[in-house]
Amino acid sequence: MGTITQSKRQLAWVFDLNKCIGCQTCSVACKVLWPGEDPGTESMWWMTVNTQPGRGMPRDWQTMGGGYVDGHLQLGRRPTAEEIGGGWDFNYDEVLTGGHGRDVHLRAISGTPGWGMNWDEDEGGGQYPNSYFFYLPRLCAHCTRPACVEACPHDAIFKREDDGIVLIDEARCQGDRSCIEACPYKKIDFNALRGVSQKCIGCFPRIDHGVAPACVRQCPGRAAFVGFLDDESSAVHKLVRQWHVALPLHPEFGVESNVYYVPPLAPAPLRADGSLDETGDRIPPAYLQSLFGPAVHGVLATLKAELEKRPRGEPSELLDTLILYHWKDALGHLPRDPAEIVWTRAPVQGDRP
Repeated sequence: MGTITQSKRQLAWVFDLNKCIGCQTCSVACKVLWPGEDPGTESMWWMTVNTQPGRGMPRDWQTMGGGYVDGHLQLGRRPTAEEIGGGWDFNYDEVLTGGHGRDVHLRAISGTPGWGMNWDEDEGGGQYPNSYFFYLPRLCAHCTRPACVEACPHDAIFKREDDGIVLIDEARCQGDRSCIEACPYKKIDFNALRGVSQKCIGCFPRIDHGVAPACVRQCPGRAAFVGFLDDESSAVHKLVRQWHVALPLHPEFGVESNVYYVPPLAPAPLRADGSLDETGDRIPPAYLQSLFGPAVHGVLATLKAELEKRPRGEPSELLDTLILYHWKDALGHLPRDPAEIVWTRAPVQGDRP
C-alpha cells in the first residue's frame, strides 16, 4: 500500500454553481490539452460537467463506493465500460479555431454509445412549474487524504510536495486498478492499450510556468477559481476558509477533497395560483445536503443575507468576489498568459521524485 505524505501547501479549486452555465468549455479545454487523441484515452474525460440531479459519469458513480469509513480505507467497484460510455471524435479544427474539416462536429468512434459525459443533459428534477437543475463540474479532487494513494500496491501514486497535486507515476503503475476502486469520485480512468491508470494532472506543466489550469482560465462564465488554501489574498482562501461558503462534494467520503463548490440558490417556487412562495425552496435542501453535507444550510443562509445587502446599498466583499469583476482575480498566483510560453509536449503524468 502507498503512503500518503502531506504537501507543504495545497492548491484548491472552487466552482460557483450559481454561475456555471454547463457550456463544457472546461471539459473540452482539458480534453484537447491532455488525454486528447492519445491511444487508449478516447473515452476519458478528466474534466466533466454534469447536470444535477443526474446520474453523472460514470453512470451512478456515487453508488460505487470507495474512500474511507470511520477512518478505514474502503474499496468500491470499478465502473464498467458501458457505465463510462464510448469514445467520441471531435472536429477540433472547425469548432475551436475556425478551421475547416468535415461537417460533423461530433461523432461516436465506434458503435452507438448508451452513455457518456453529461448524457442526461438538462433533465433535472422537480415538477413543472417548479422544476430545477444546475451544473456540477468535476475533476480529480487532489485530496488531502487521497484513497488512491493508500490503495496502490505499487506506490505509483503520490502528492506533489509544493502544491499537493496528486499524480500517477506511469513507470511504476502495473495496471492493478485498486486506485479506481478506492477513489469515491471515480475520477481515475484505465488505459487498456497501455495497461496503466490515468487521471487529471491538475495541469501541473502549466502551473510550473505560472499558468492557471485550463479548466479555470478558459471558463467563460467566470465560475471557476484556483489558488492556495493558505494564500490569504486569493479568492479560494476567502471563499473556503474566511467566509466558509465553498464546500467539498460528499465530505462523508473522508478523503478531504480540495475541489469546493458554492452551492446553488434558485428562484422561489410558485404556488398553485402563480404567486411566489418566498418561504419555500425550489431546490430541496435535503438534496443539497446529500451532496455537500449539513453545512450547506448555513452557506445558503449566508449567501441570501449577502444578497439582501444590495437593495439596501450596502457593500459585500463576498458578492464582489463571486461576481469576479476582474477575471484574473480567479487565477490566484497563476496569472501568466500561456501564449507567452513556448510549449513542448509534456508527459501525461508525472515522474515520482
